[in-house]
Amino acid sequence: MRDDPSLRGRPLAVGGRPDQRGVIATCNYEARRFGIHSAMSSALAMRKCPDLLILPTAMEKYRAASRQIMAIYRDYTPDVEPLSLDEAYLDVTRATRCRGSATLIAEEIRERVRETVGVTVSAGVAPNKFIAKIASDWNKPDGLFVVRPHEVDAFVAALPVRKIHGVGKVTAAKLENLGLSTCAQLRTWSLFDLHRHFGVFGKRLHELARGMDDRPVRADQERKSVSVETTYVNDLRTLEACSEELKRLAAQLDARIERAGCAHAVRKLFVKIRFANFQRTTVECVTDAADVRTMLLLLEKGLTRRKLAVRLLGVGVRLEEENPARRGQFALFDDDPEEDGPIALV
Repeated sequence: MRDDPSLRGRPLAVGGRPDQRGVIATCNYEARRFGIHSAMSSALAMRKCPDLLILPTAMEKYRAASRQIMAIYRDYTPDVEPLSLDEAYLDVTRATRCRGSATLIAEEIRERVRETVGVTVSAGVAPNKFIAKIASDWNKPDGLFVVRPHEVDAFVAALPVRKIHGVGKVTAAKLENLGLSTCAQLRTWSLFDLHRHFGVFGKRLHELARGMDDRPVRADQERKSVSVETTYVNDLRTLEACSEELKRLAAQLDARIERAGCAHAVRKLFVKIRFANFQRTTVECVTDAADVRTMLLLLEKGLTRRKLAVRLLGVGVRLEEENPARRGQFALFDDDPEEDGPIALV
């Protein structure tokens, strides 16, 4: 839309082709009105909106814009934690520009990105990551929302439980079945009762329902894994076909590991399989190298779990943490098994 003004105002998405099992990577707000969203199959998106225009990805263009945007962020603070090409947390506690005002910094950043990169930015300003992320979604697109410290309690109390970071569809349904649809209702439950129903995630629910989130902004975020995967136009029906594809993926993985400079940190190897019925399995083992022979053994083990054709294969490595001392008892509360991890804000 930035580069071709004729595309503005029409339903538009970026993703794969509908006739080749493509998936929507992102879409504009005109497309979202039809119920289209990221990770939806392109074929379903076209059924929802026959006028949808799906364009292929242009990663180098996105990376160039991302570098420009991140450079602007770092003009204001070194404490920038990128979580994707277009999202990041900024800690401006020690910032001196704009008289140290987080709100003025957010306004100035949005204006600079619009003028220099030609895209809009939505921002949330708040005392911690959890609330700032929710605030960043509040006035999209191209919006700014501020939650001041004295407003946190009332703001969070009114939030639906599904807005809590880490609450996926399963946990949201479980909470609502228990009569807990808002954070105010969640606050009426003790930590003991939440732990009894939700295990270690109960502590996180107890904290976030009160607006408590002490996660720091980590400027040097550690990479936890490296992986590659492919969805196939035609299902793979034999072990031999899967093995040949896995060897090709292994070469791509080696290249990525080399670019990331993390070969020394490999601690696990895994193979991911999605079958024709969309069921998924992952097989992994402890190892210190991305060895093709080990991958093939993991693949063979995974294929025995379903006697079905394969629509997706992936392979990857999990990496050693640079500071193992950070792994402690309360690290158990940081992640929810339903979600891949936090989404960040600008």
